[in-house]
Amino acid sequence: MARYLIIAASSGIGQATCALLREAGHEVVTTARDTSTITPDVILDASDFDAVDAAVSNAGELDGIATFAGSMILKPAHLTSREQYDETIAASLTPAFATVRAAGRHLRSGGSLVLVSSAAALAGLPNHDAIAAAKAGVIGLTLSSAASYASQNLRINAVAPGLTQTPLTAALTATEGSRKVSENMHALGRLGKPDDVARAVVFLLDPANDWITGQVLGVDGGLGHVRPKVRA
Repeated sequence: MARYLIIAASSGIGQATCALLREAGHEVVTTARDTSTITPDVILDASDFDAVDAAVSNAGELDGIATFAGSMILKPAHLTSREQYDETIAASLTPAFATVRAAGRHLRSGGSLVLVSSAAALAGLPNHDAIAAAKAGVIGLTLSSAASYASQNLRINAVAPGLTQTPLTAALTATEGSRKVSENMHALGRLGKPDDVARAVVFLLDPANDWITGQVLGVDGGLGHVRPKVRA
């Protein structure tokens, strides 16, 4: 049995990950910004460096951490305000950096850290400018920090989901037409489910997979790299 800290566990993928880990018999410590969706072990603003550091320090001996903090904004750069840009970076990139910082300080005996990027950081998708910038930053952070902390046996990887059906993305597929367009962008012809991504996170957290680091695993139905034939 392992012990994991799940940051932003109230997200759709975060909840699915917690469920899978608990079903496997692992201990799970959860954080969330508030109690509106789940009752977390720790109330946490994941963009607060000191608060994240304290959460990791106080969570006990950990085998791994996954962080799911994020946001969604669909606008081209010229329609994005500075406030919206700052909010996007603070919601998606800053928590990832804060988690790496805390893990590097406290997981001195090694373990696994999983961050969340996006297929939007790998494919040129229109109107994803700010979120693509933030999530591309997560990829760069994953690669660099994996090198920085390999000497203490701390593995750092990321998942890059395609469009996954969660409360955060519900508005993107609110109509039958928008849903069909989104499905057709994915080579496998469907949207992701939280469990699709959660299974990949659990795989990367698993100590049995301790020769994997610095990887970005696309769990995206092909969105990041595969261009499907036009569907009728």
